[in-house]
Amino acid sequence: MKQITLLGATGSIGLQTLDVIRLHPDEFSLHSMAFGRNIEKALPLIKEFEPHLIVVQDEETKKRLAGHVNGTPILTGSGGMIEASVADEVDVVVNAVMGSIGLPATLKAIQAKKLIAIANKETLVTAGHLVMAEAHKHNVELLPVDSEHSAIYQSLNGERKEDIHKLIITASGGSFRDNTREELAGVTVKDALNHPNWSMGAKITIDSASMMNKGLEVIEAHWLFDVPYDQIHVILHRESVIHSMVEYVDGSVMAQLGTPDMKVPIQYALTYPERLNLPITKQLNLEEIATLNFEKMDFERFPCLRMAYEAGRAGGSMTTVLNAANEEAVQLFLEGEISFLDIEKKIEQSLEKHDRIHNPDLSTILSIDEETRKRVRFHLN
Repeated sequence: MKQITLLGATGSIGLQTLDVIRLHPDEFSLHSMAFGRNIEKALPLIKEFEPHLIVVQDEETKKRLAGHVNGTPILTGSGGMIEASVADEVDVVVNAVMGSIGLPATLKAIQAKKLIAIANKETLVTAGHLVMAEAHKHNVELLPVDSEHSAIYQSLNGERKEDIHKLIITASGGSFRDNTREELAGVTVKDALNHPNWSMGAKITIDSASMMNKGLEVIEAHWLFDVPYDQIHVILHRESVIHSMVEYVDGSVMAQLGTPDMKVPIQYALTYPERLNLPITKQLNLEEIATLNFEKMDFERFPCLRMAYEAGRAGGSMTTVLNAANEEAVQLFLEGEISFLDIEKKIEQSLEKHDRIHNPDLSTILSIDEETRKRVRFHLN
């Protein structure tokens, strides 16, 4: 039985991971769980799965939770996530926490030779060079949980890296795929959260609407699969049936298809190289779908995708700034402080003002991340 540490247990990916664990009690057990401040959502999960260790965001949440659990150790913050991730009993760490906060725990888990199921784009976007260097050093495999990267991983299975011509990442287009830029000026948070295909958390749904989600996935794919940016393409695919593809030098294209359900890549990461039955997800019926559509991506229409490619190619600390500025700008939008189009303005201003550091260490990355967030949050750009 695999013992699992789940970072981000009350988020969308975390809850779906628990669905998979619940479905296969003979295969998986929840050793530790980390969440932020949502005690109301976490308590039923704690009672059901009885983790050996709980991690919360801060001391205030710890005090509030302590009276509801019977002797289970409660830790806080990044240090708590590290301890939960490196525990001797743990086999797999599922990084489903939102944002770059999960980076230190992921690095320590790699050093402890834990299998990493990574659903956190920001870890690789912020510090891909550090994460992959540690993974190679300790011979640890990172199994992608994102549907797009899981699709690429599966399409690469058994093939030679040198035979790759390009990776093709598909994008649904998000909530505003049919809107002109002029029509985006007055869109609301409610409009942005209305994704046509997927059920996801608020931050990732906004990223999907701005297409930053795809930009982050491009950077993540660069690090996960060691493929140059010029060989990573994004295409608009409205149906979200083909989750991504790999084109080889002989013209063959391998694709992974399925219904838009994150439990499929989550379970695949937990069971790899085996597959288990997954009766709680809908089976794909191509006869019902009948038609699949594809469109070229427009970088002028989706400037966040363009900026992600530019930051990725520039490398170094530029992707840290990209990610931190986006996270803060999205939060400001969700709070009603800025408009939807202001998100990309905040990101562009942050990138323009930053002096790139070629090969930043972890301390430098965390410092740049914090500085960028403050500039965006307090409108210092």
